[in-house]
Amino acid sequence: MLNNLFQFSRFQKFVERKWKVIPLLDRWIIFELLPPLFFSIAAFTVVSLSVGVVFDLIRKIVEIGLPFSIAIQILLLKLPSFIVISFPMAMLLSTLLAYGTLNENSEIKALKSIGISIYRLILPGLILSIFMSYMTFIFNNNIVPSTNRNAEIILANSLGRSFSSEQGEDIIFSKKGEILDPYSSYKKRGVTHLFYAWKFVDGQMLDVTVIDFSKLGFTQMLKAKKGIWNNNKNNWEFFEGDILTLSPDGSNTRTKFLSFLYPLGTDLTNIAQLPKDANDMNLGEATTAMELYQRSGNIKEARRMKVRIQEKFTLPIACSVFALIGCSFGVMQKKGGGRSQSFGLSIILILIYYVLSFSFSSLGVKGILNPFIAAWSPVFLSMLGGGFLLKQASK
Repeated sequence: MLNNLFQFSRFQKFVERKWKVIPLLDRWIIFELLPPLFFSIAAFTVVSLSVGVVFDLIRKIVEIGLPFSIAIQILLLKLPSFIVISFPMAMLLSTLLAYGTLNENSEIKALKSIGISIYRLILPGLILSIFMSYMTFIFNNNIVPSTNRNAEIILANSLGRSFSSEQGEDIIFSKKGEILDPYSSYKKRGVTHLFYAWKFVDGQMLDVTVIDFSKLGFTQMLKAKKGIWNNNKNNWEFFEGDILTLSPDGSNTRTKFLSFLYPLGTDLTNIAQLPKDANDMNLGEATTAMELYQRSGNIKEARRMKVRIQEKFTLPIACSVFALIGCSFGVMQKKGGGRSQSFGLSIILILIYYVLSFSFSSLGVKGILNPFIAAWSPVFLSMLGGGFLLKQASK
């Protein structure tokens, strides 16, 4: 016990020594920024959580009989995903409030009169925003995907559904490869297989349909009740189905089977296990998903995943962009506006940024814009706007 107290005392003295290394001006401004930052994080989290989760959980408690204790667990697991969304918005509102208050009290004017530039004054706000960008990335990449998945599992189990981490519905898969002419050595590349399964549960594909175009001129369709990956034979094995083959001359043959091996590869299982929502994936999982979609020829999903990967970086950077805009607007704010003006302005700026963000993201998913440009354009435009405002504020 005494040893622990001693260690804590040493740590406290270490933090105090490091804190005093920071110039007094920066410490003062950081202390002005922290209270509105904590208030803004709490306010935005509560509002977005209420709209996104609480009302839906209340409906499930009343209409479906979801236990209250389960609803609390789901609420707590969903909390990180809403905290991470609130970080950039909180950074904007806190800088507007803090620098607006300094301006209101003529402290900005006093500091400028002794030769301290606007660029120097907003430096603590920008450094704090870089720290918040780092925290946003850590939360969004390391915590949110696992808590979201756990929330979905708890909700599904509580509603009496069979659920496991290896589950998917409406599995669609296309495979590209060489299409061979059986009567010659001619071959070309294209889609060789289309696959659909109603559900993937516990390693089993249920209600399977496979259309095979791998032989030029022939179309083969397989229907089966279920399919599993056979490790010993390194192939997919389908059970209780039949195969219909259409020949180029118009004839057809139908063959029933109890068990049939089919060379579709392991990508099918990997795609079935992917979360439906990119927000439930970390950066590594999203990259794997993009590669799987590219190999299977699903260009639209691969493109969507490329945009989502870039957005995993642009969301944290939004903290710094909002801080730049908030600091600049704060020092330019007219006297008498107060907190209501800062709050109203932050809502308008957040709305403009997210409308831009969603619009460019949709253009990227549709393939009209390159995924990188689609994800980063709102950031670059906002940085240009923030830079212009800062230049105006420094005059």
